[in-house]
Amino acid sequence: MFEIERRLKENGIRRSEIVAAAMELYVPHGIEVDEAARRLDEKIGKALEDPNVSSLLLGAVLLEDELYLKRRNSEIADDPVFLLSDEIIGMAIAEVIGGTYARFEFTRYDQKKPGILKELGPFLDDAVAGLIAGCTSRLYSESMGSM
Repeated sequence: MFEIERRLKENGIRRSEIVAAAMELYVPHGIEVDEAARRLDEKIGKALEDPNVSSLLLGAVLLEDELYLKRRNSEIADDPVFLLSDEIIGMAIAEVIGGTYARFEFTRYDQKKPGILKELGPFLDDAVAGLIAGCTSRLYSESMGSM
């Protein structure tokens, strides 16, 4: 949808790196690490096909370019506390995929910024953190029989 995986790659974000970042904070819930990584990769792929998730990710890609990359010397270059739209996009992606629990998972990934997340600008780090959080939250819920 919206060629979002290609657009992410153009911004230096590969699916394998998203999975790797997710696995840095993985909490075993009865699923072996290799199996969890495989299932997360599947969930991420499925999420990228969702028009709601894809459109939010596209918004982050475009905002990253317009408000961050093109304005490196602006007041938002260092992701100031008054910039909230990036967090809102990340939380929305997490919740679309994984429901309310995913918002808490988003906070973990947003604060620790594992793997590729620490290399991204203010919009894409939160959008990808939301993608990870939604998918890991679903994985955890499924492993506990809640879904």
